[in-house]
Amino acid sequence: MSWTSPHGTPLPDWRKRTLIMAIMNLAPDSFSDGGLIGDETSALVRAEQLLADGADVLDLGAESTRPGATPVDAATELARLLPVVKALRRRFPQVALSVDTYKPAVARACVEAGADLVNDVEGGRFEARPDESPMGSACALLRCPLILMHRRAQPDYADFWGEVLQDLRTSVRLARAAGLPAEQLWTDPGFGFGKTPAQNLMLVRDLSKLAALGYPVLLGTSRKSTLGLVLGETDPLRRNAGNDVTAAWGIAQGASMLRVHDVAATRPIVRMADALRHGPTWQP
Repeated sequence: MSWTSPHGTPLPDWRKRTLIMAIMNLAPDSFSDGGLIGDETSALVRAEQLLADGADVLDLGAESTRPGATPVDAATELARLLPVVKALRRRFPQVALSVDTYKPAVARACVEAGADLVNDVEGGRFEARPDESPMGSACALLRCPLILMHRRAQPDYADFWGEVLQDLRTSVRLARAAGLPAEQLWTDPGFGFGKTPAQNLMLVRDLSKLAALGYPVLLGTSRKSTLGLVLGETDPLRRNAGNDVTAAWGIAQGASMLRVHDVAATRPIVRMADALRHGPTWQP
């Protein structure tokens, strides 16, 4: 079985091709595009363009997770998110909508308003006891898919890949124990979250280690600082080469979906990388 929306929205099949998740930042302080979407009207215009460019999923976030960003409370997050979720659901009833939040209360309100899935940068364990997954419990009740990202406060690893995989196994196990079916779960290695630049590069280079856990993998490298460090480029908007190479390499290593800012530029990369991955079974 593949993932399913609680609203019956047709979610794209990641088993047939690599999907593209388009970033829609509603926070004014996001690192590369903060303030571009300020209300329902601008969100609808942006969404229409992203969908025309080939986005499969729209990922709505209202709190910046960049280093040094100011946290926001659930009320502020919902004030930014709910009007946009409702407006997009009315305009695009067949489009997959994701909410990028680690707060179960925000997830519940947004899914009830029409969002189809939750993208959680805290791996389902924000402010949780060791034996629980509050977001896993919420998504089980909501009957919606959950993307579990790996994140640590500091890059303190004795065995980098061993610990990343163990952390994600724990997130998955707790979400399953909370009642969320396996087919509703995704993983994300957390590129740029609690890792050094070298560790971020290791995530992409050896992403097949994560894919081997058996869950579809979301990879998000778009415009991040590690790319700028490698390329010697301080402007996030000028890191296209890094976006493209990490996307293609990630697909070769088993990524099932890419989270990106520039859908139009990513789409041909995905098509070519998918064709190479399928090899003799590829068909136009």
